[in-house]
Amino acid sequence: MLGPSPPSIEPSYRDLLRVRGFGRVVLGTFLARLGGQMWGIILVLFVLQRYRSPSLAGLTLLFSILPGLVFSPVAGALLDRQGRVRLMILDYAVTAGLTAAIVILSLANRLPPPLLLLIVSVLGVSNILSITGARSLFPLMLPRHLWDRANGLDSSLYSLTTVMGPAMAGVTVARFGPEAAFLVAAGVVAIAAVSLFGVREPVARAESAGSLIGDAWAGLVYVVRHPSLRGLAITLFLCNLGFGVIPVGVPVLVLRHLHGGAATVGQVFAIFGLAGLVTGLLIGRVNTEGRERLLIAGCIAIQTLALGLLAFANTLPMVFVLAAITGGAESIVNVGLFALRQRRTDPAWFGRAFAVSMSLNFAGVPIGSALSGPLLEHSLAFPLLLGAAISSVSVVAALVLIPARAPFEAR
Repeated sequence: MLGPSPPSIEPSYRDLLRVRGFGRVVLGTFLARLGGQMWGIILVLFVLQRYRSPSLAGLTLLFSILPGLVFSPVAGALLDRQGRVRLMILDYAVTAGLTAAIVILSLANRLPPPLLLLIVSVLGVSNILSITGARSLFPLMLPRHLWDRANGLDSSLYSLTTVMGPAMAGVTVARFGPEAAFLVAAGVVAIAAVSLFGVREPVARAESAGSLIGDAWAGLVYVVRHPSLRGLAITLFLCNLGFGVIPVGVPVLVLRHLHGGAATVGQVFAIFGLAGLVTGLLIGRVNTEGRERLLIAGCIAIQTLALGLLAFANTLPMVFVLAAITGGAESIVNVGLFALRQRRTDPAWFGRAFAVSMSLNFAGVPIGSALSGPLLEHSLAFPLLLGAAISSVSVVAALVLIPARAPFEAR
């Protein structure tokens, strides 16, 4: 349950691990995210190598994410009703199984693009359970004075997976092929499921007299009517719509224009994560209360500038530098976002509100990837500059649409 007011002693990261069950949840979440980071890079490289189509790569990313975003209101209602841990375990098991199915079908030459899109769509629906489950579980397990520390740790560990995942994926694909890399990712996610066995829910599951669809609709209405969550959704949707070019654009830039290999693609994405790891741990030591909106707007502006410069990158060192700047700024945006959402959401709505809010925030990524795929067939600079232009609008949206203060803050 939510704890008392902050004590006089400054909290530390070690205090987080003293909370019963939190360490195992962090471990399971870390492993699942590591597998997910590998999976995303492997998927793009798999499509580029097996089907040789940036357009299909962008479309595959869209189908791997968008169905889950559409399902998110129902997922949030399920999380509040059925409990987060059991549904996270279910998702990890489904992810491991369907990833193995992709490998089997590919090796048997029985994986046409429509079937691949169908499988990744099912995975997208399943994955929203664990993604939202983890983020809504953290503040329920911890007292409020540890939220900033938890957000810093959460962002940093996510960044660590973006260091390790792409690097592991790139090396494995380069040496053994994408099918072997998929199996490694599936194994990591399976271990994540095992690590959560026996973890107890920190709160009782919500009882509802209404239907599941009714609860899902109520969660959607709650977010739409909530000034802060609505402002965050518009801001992050625009930002991610612009940055949706990155998952496909970076591999195309490295492979086709700078003549690198799959391992180099992994290294570039690893730099994104390494910079985010460092800044996440640093910003986690800062009390962000009252500063969240400015942190979000300022660091999106930095990311936007770096994205625009990426259109003119003609050497790998320049790509690495811009990746570091973007990754560091993104980590600070995430910490500000997590903190604002936690403080301004009623804890009774954490599952439903977080599921809808996170999905609306992230929806721009798959849409941006799908739209940029065909453009990248003909030009590299134009999609990157267009993405930067779209992202710049989100800086204004953050300052205009997110209230400086909110009438309700979680206690």
